Amino acid sequence: MATGHDVAVPAHVPVLFHEAIEALAVRPDGRYLDGTFGRGGHARAVLQGLGPEGRLLLMDKDPQAIAAVVPALGVDARVAVRQDSFAHMAHWDDARAGLDGVLLDLGVSSPQLDQPERGFSFQHDGPLDMRMNPDAGESAAAFLARADQDDIAEVLWQFGEERMSRRIARAIVERRAQEAIVSTRQLADLIAATIGRREPGKHPATRSFQALRIYINRELDDLSQGLEAALECLRPAGRLAVISFHSLEDRIVKRFMLGHARAPAANRRLPAVTNFTARLRLVGGAITASDAEVDANPRARSAVLRVAEKLA
Repeated sequence: MATGHDVAVPAHVPVLFHEAIEALAVRPDGRYLDGTFGRGGHARAVLQGLGPEGRLLLMDKDPQAIAAVVPALGVDARVAVRQDSFAHMAHWDDARAGLDGVLLDLGVSSPQLDQPERGFSFQHDGPLDMRMNPDAGESAAAFLARADQDDIAEVLWQFGEERMSRRIARAIVERRAQEAIVSTRQLADLIAATIGRREPGKHPATRSFQALRIYINRELDDLSQGLEAALECLRPAGRLAVISFHSLEDRIVKRFMLGHARAPAANRRLPAVTNFTARLRLVGGAITASDAEVDANPRARSAVLRVAEKLA
């Protein structure tokens, strides 16, 4: 069995890298799925732990991630690649054949943030896109151009927990009547002018950009569907490891794992649950980044890894 401390560390180290690889408990003859390939740091470590009979399945929505993986890992006969959301892993015959581990590293990847033309970051000016798959769906600019004020406010509140959601939505609707909001800087400057700096060390547009990205990419819906799909595809003793970066994601993961590991708490107003059968075993508690990792990578501060094992 390979452990995180046995593998070579990639040039770009994913958050909670060692902990995630250890959580998968990679077996040389196992079959594993990385549902968020990104730059491939986790995938390369898993592949290093596989023998000739092992199998690694890679998925990502982003065509740029897929284009990067094919020359890097796609030539290995043990690797299969599919451009799609991990929510659809159960539609893939290779995954339905049975998995010994599923890894989901949620949220936006460093390459996506670092490319202004993708529109994910307010740190650089670029087109207000935010789609993980630029070839499908509606961009953030298109949504803000056609949605009514209440819908915009609901997205900012539900997916960004932005308390000033209504004020920001009203400002967006007023501004778009004068000019189209098509760039990240336009939106970030508008939000900053509307609500000011309320949280030390945090740009006032942070929550709104998170909310729009999650909504545009259906991230929470995909997560819920992907967790169910992973449970169906995993073999007994197979591991599910999920890294989340904000409370909305982590809440879904925690509730899913607990819901399949423990019977609901007794409620005197409801009939007792007598037919509960656990399908998962929790492997430890929530794992967070060390102080050293947070110092080296501030993005790790909010990361949480949860692990569960499928029961027979």
